[in-house]
Amino acid sequence: MDSPTQNTSLQRLQNVEKRIVRVLELAGGVMDELANPTGPRKEFINNHCREFMKMIKDIQMTLRDEIKSACEYRPFEKCDYSSRIANEICCKKIEYVLSQLDAMKQTIDEYQATI
Repeated sequence: MDSPTQNTSLQRLQNVEKRIVRVLELAGGVMDELANPTGPRKEFINNHCREFMKMIKDIQMTLRDEIKSACEYRPFEKCDYSSRIANEICCKKIEYVLSQLDAMKQTIDEYQATI
């Protein structure tokens, strides 16, 4: 996994790129070993495959985290927040004024009915 000091998305993605290169080197090493005329060395193949799978898992986790982070990223959310709240407050004020006008109309109607 990435170290805690890797703060930026670009740094994490550069690390993924390096891991992908290493994974390809591992796969090439296994292919070369399988083509060895004296036969493949079991321990060599096991070590390379183990490292290959660990690197693939780390790449998947990092990319999953980056995708999740990108999906959660909302650059204008804070900018929109104040205007959205202001708009909601204006709506509440209008609703309040309308309720007051309705009450005033009802009072006037009641007064006119008594005259």
